[in-house]
Amino acid sequence: MVGCSHHASAVAVREQLAFTPEEAAEALATWKAAHPQCEAVLLSTCNRVEFYAASDFDALPPCPGLLARHLADAHHLELDEVRPQLVTLRDEQAVEHLFRVAASLDSMVLGEPQILAQVKEAYELASRLGAAGPLTHGCFQTALRVARRVTNETMLHRHRVSIPSVAIADFAGQIFEDFRAKQVLVIGAGEMADETLRYLVDLGARKITIVNRNAERARALAAEWSGKAASLERLHLELAAADVVISTTAAGEPIITLQTFRELVAPARQQRPLFVLDLAMPRDFDPAIGDELGVYLYSIDDLAAACDRNRAARREEIPAAERIIHEECQKFFAEARHRLSAPVIASLRQGFDAPKQAELERLFNKLPELDDKARQEIAYFADRLVNKMLHPPMESLRDESKNGSPRGLLTALKRLFQLEG
Repeated sequence: MVGCSHHASAVAVREQLAFTPEEAAEALATWKAAHPQCEAVLLSTCNRVEFYAASDFDALPPCPGLLARHLADAHHLELDEVRPQLVTLRDEQAVEHLFRVAASLDSMVLGEPQILAQVKEAYELASRLGAAGPLTHGCFQTALRVARRVTNETMLHRHRVSIPSVAIADFAGQIFEDFRAKQVLVIGAGEMADETLRYLVDLGARKITIVNRNAERARALAAEWSGKAASLERLHLELAAADVVISTTAAGEPIITLQTFRELVAPARQQRPLFVLDLAMPRDFDPAIGDELGVYLYSIDDLAAACDRNRAARREEIPAAERIIHEECQKFFAEARHRLSAPVIASLRQGFDAPKQAELERLFNKLPELDDKARQEIAYFADRLVNKMLHPPMESLRDESKNGSPRGLLTALKRLFQLEG
């Protein structure tokens, strides 16, 4: 793997090397045409660009310099501009890194769920283009399994850490079991409002009203979420009708004071529960409103504290996730080494069996008086002798496969016994 991530590379470098899906497809196709014996998968997200390549035992190993040059050439960059920012990982390190990435242990936000879908999309793109092959298939399929195991066997993904997700799932969810019939009011139309709406809609919210100083922006956001836009002059009326409020304006002072709430909003509500998520800084709602009957008011500081607690809880799950990754890495490489040895073992056995059969035939032709029982006993003796002769090299291969790479021993056996496999 040759690439860069948020750990060691500046945003400017990651932006220069980032690939759209179309650009990634073109880069993979170009690589495949130039290096048909070398498999490749290209992963590009907002926080990382990583080029994975693999070749089988008999081919030349992927060259990190070629991978780096291919990344640079795809963006018409000089290699010297980006090479110092790139990291190279080989063999076990590359595989373990991919498993950590897929399981979201390497993400900027530990446990964020988007990375798994991004890894899967990168692998599927390489598969469709024919750039992936047996080695990358096995590696990426195992990475996806690792991610699913970490999700199912640890609590890493069950603690929300973004402010909107914590606000809706951990706070609003305690007040309202069902959002389908609840009236949602959004004050402001920025990114935070948009992200919070996404969580609400996922939980069933359908009645959405957007109030914003910029009427055009309010209409655009309302259209995006199948809601309606309302003028700022109707704010008090909309507050009176709302069950859930998300406020994200850039006002310099509270837009709803305690006096305004008591005089214009509270009488119409009749103490009906009101959840207010005040994500503005400075705050849009007077904090004293949170003391009113039926009002549940949370500021960004309240939510940030909850996010911090959840991040700490996620960090406690890291050892369990690391154990899964270590276990899957060992299993992956044991299977890979076994596959590497299998053709040579088959050729080695075939190389002994052929002369054995030839010698048995010669012996039986010389001794035609032998009965079937004697022939079976002699054949059994020959089988045992071949097995005993094969035992030392096979045992050495097994030991080498368990403890390290058997490549050197395989090469020696192939040369020593003139094997084709």
